[in-house]
Amino acid sequence: MTDALPEGVAVDLTIEAGRWPSEDELREVVLRAIHACFAKADLKVLDNSEISLLFTDDEAIRKLNGEWRDKDKPTNVLSFPGSDPNDETYGPLLGDIVFACETISREAQELGVDFSDHLSHLTVHGLLHLFDYDHQEREEAELMESLEKAVLASIDIDDPYADSALVADGG
Repeated sequence: MTDALPEGVAVDLTIEAGRWPSEDELREVVLRAIHACFAKADLKVLDNSEISLLFTDDEAIRKLNGEWRDKDKPTNVLSFPGSDPNDETYGPLLGDIVFACETISREAQELGVDFSDHLSHLTVHGLLHLFDYDHQEREEAELMESLEKAVLASIDIDDPYADSALVADGG
């Protein structure tokens, strides 16, 4: 199923595996986060661009994490950019974002946050990765995390980094 955003971006949503909420519920959560991200961040895209979202389970994302990042463990979200980060405008294939159900559910429970709020955060996080935002170096992490916080605040979601160190610092 594809939903068009005002920015001319289509979102292709696929549920492959895992015990996810209904497709309609997922669509509502992720589109709200994506809309907020485009509204708050200066993300320049070509007309008729597309983002692919894959909702799967820990086993599938563990395999992807091993193949692409040499980490033989599940993770919450993986982003696979489809555009050249040297271009000023991204598209038409913005990339793929893959989510792992069990990891996201477990993290939301451990953090004491709503599943949909955590999924919103990871949607914003994954989308920013498609636009070459990163958190490996301290300066990059500060920029990315401040943008994530601003986007999430715009949709009334609390700061997900309030009680943690920067990812670049091992947080």
